Amino acid sequence: MILSVVMGSRAYGLETETSDTDRRGVFVAPTAAFWRLDKPATHRDGPLPEQFSWEVERFCTLALDANPTVLECLWSPIVEVITPAGRRLRDLRGAFVSQRAHQTFAGYAATQFRRLDPAAPKWKQAMHMIRLLLSGLHLVRHGEPLVQVGPHRERLLAVKRGELAWAEVVAWQAALSAELAASPSVLPERPDRDRVEDFLVGVRKENL
Repeated sequence: MILSVVMGSRAYGLETETSDTDRRGVFVAPTAAFWRLDKPATHRDGPLPEQFSWEVERFCTLALDANPTVLECLWSPIVEVITPAGRRLRDLRGAFVSQRAHQTFAGYAATQFRRLDPAAPKWKQAMHMIRLLLSGLHLVRHGEPLVQVGPHRERLLAVKRGELAWAEVVAWQAALSAELAASPSVLPERPDRDRVEDFLVGVRKENL
């Protein structure tokens, strides 16, 4: 394990007394293991409850594709494990972002929204849909996702508790989606794959 961070409600600043501790991490398989017919796992669950980790190459691939969950791991404010390689990965986080984030953050949120039943919405899912749009909007405007929700906390928790009318949630979602689609971006057109590949090759050499 080169990096382990806390994600979910505790990282977002949306925790309550009953919140779990969600952990996400990055591990490195021994380089020689890739020479075998059976390749190392690309991800693994555990060993702690609510813990999930990616092998470093899989993590880099997902981050280069602007996967929202993976990108946000690089900006988690709660880091529990970090090695020198993990520190280099965190320092490299700007190389992963690109204008593709416009589509991925909006797309993930839209997928969640379509799954909601207006007659009996899953309010926690609705809250995270809104949070994801806020994060994506911050990313395209400032170059990094919004992990800690800050001043949005109380309104987001009101959504989770079902205290906002469904029409108000829909209006908020529509407004954020429109802003995200129209917002000028500070992000580069493409991620810096060369820097990421140099990092990955270095990690493989270290673990040979």
